[in-house]
Amino acid sequence: MAESAGHPGPVNHEIQHGAEVAAARRDGRAIVALESTIIAHGLPRPDNLRVAREIESTVRATGAVPATIGMVAGRLIVGLDDDELSHLATSDTVAKLSARDLAVAAATGADGATTVAATSAVAATAGIGVFATGGLGGVHREAAQTFDESADLVALASTPITVVCAGVKSILDVAATLERLETLGVAVAGYQTRRFPGFFITDSGHDLDWAVESPEQVARVMWARRAQAATGGALIVANPLPPGEQLDPALHDRTLADGLARLAADGVTGKAVTPFLLAHFHSATEGASLAVNVRIILRNAELAGRIAVAASTPA
Repeated sequence: MAESAGHPGPVNHEIQHGAEVAAARRDGRAIVALESTIIAHGLPRPDNLRVAREIESTVRATGAVPATIGMVAGRLIVGLDDDELSHLATSDTVAKLSARDLAVAAATGADGATTVAATSAVAATAGIGVFATGGLGGVHREAAQTFDESADLVALASTPITVVCAGVKSILDVAATLERLETLGVAVAGYQTRRFPGFFITDSGHDLDWAVESPEQVARVMWARRAQAATGGALIVANPLPPGEQLDPALHDRTLADGLARLAADGVTGKAVTPFLLAHFHSATEGASLAVNVRIILRNAELAGRIAVAASTPA
């Protein structure tokens, strides 16, 4: 585990690689980037650490190597070891790091968990081409008045990485998010579907122009993008839950409506909106949304591993 913030002498601000990831880089093995925000901020304790380990095991089972990205005492690490995972899962002072926060957090010796934006940027810098997450950030409801949208969108516009996700969180403005992704030049393809998933639910109600049918086909898209060189942004592979595994749509709609009403009544705004609504979903659905959330990230980790392995195999 990285040394504490109180360690004397200069801190190495370069990206560091965990032992397993470093070995995979030397051997040319497939690697899948994983975010750490889900560990520190997305799941309740003690489930967060158990699920983090399960996500990594899921990636390993595909033949790929997991690279969970996070910051410990100012050290940005690609491939946290189990002690470092445990530290981020149990500490009460872990900052939520978007791409803009990385340098400040490193210079101040902070512990931090990386968001989609930060994880994508660091993974691409480290030469990792595939990233698995649960759901993307996006345009918030009432954004026409608040201008509130996730930094994930702009980051993905300039980051050459393939992101496997279950769409964007359904608490956001899905239609506006898809419009922004189109404007920013971010490619979106459904995995075995031309309907955009709605995170907790299988179908958000929005069509997609493209579908990909297998990990090998995604790999071919990745190779074509590299060959063309003109496509510098991300490729989003939107992987929906099977209908039998989604949150009951009627329960979802009731819970969302009630959560939005409470949000307005309590005056919650800005970065507090998403955790507020996700906590409301967890409470109002008596844990059903949490179980769905875990299924989402495990399915995405499995598909990302298969894509990374396919992409690492010569055409």
